[in-house]
Amino acid sequence: MKAKLLNVLTVCVVTLAVLSPELVVFGIVWERHLELVKSQNLACEVNNTTTDAPALVPYTEGTHSPQTNIQSSDRNVVHQMLTVAEQYKFTTILQWFFLLTPICVGLGILFYDRYLVHRAAVLKEQVEMLERLWHQSIEQ
Repeated sequence: MKAKLLNVLTVCVVTLAVLSPELVVFGIVWERHLELVKSQNLACEVNNTTTDAPALVPYTEGTHSPQTNIQSSDRNVVHQMLTVAEQYKFTTILQWFFLLTPICVGLGILFYDRYLVHRAAVLKEQVEMLERLWHQSIEQ
């Protein structure tokens, strides 16, 4: 049992050692990707506002006010930023999941092995006590 436990713990440690740098690199690349997407979205918003040119159009009763267009574009930017933040949270949770899973599996196996050893020791003590009681009853 100890050899199996040692093999499993070795595999868990090696897996952790292999995955840790990859998770760090993935996190850095993902952050840069999110920054790129955010800058592209902001560039598109700037292009949309400059092509619409609400400030250059004179205000008449039939057209919308420039302030309404600005407020709607602000809402779009806020919505996009919230979406990016949710993706970042998901990525962080995923990174921690991949990092902690091998550690938790290794600790679970270790604690289960200790539990089995403890149960065997308790059972052995109980058997020895019953044998002593049996020998005492025979002697009487």
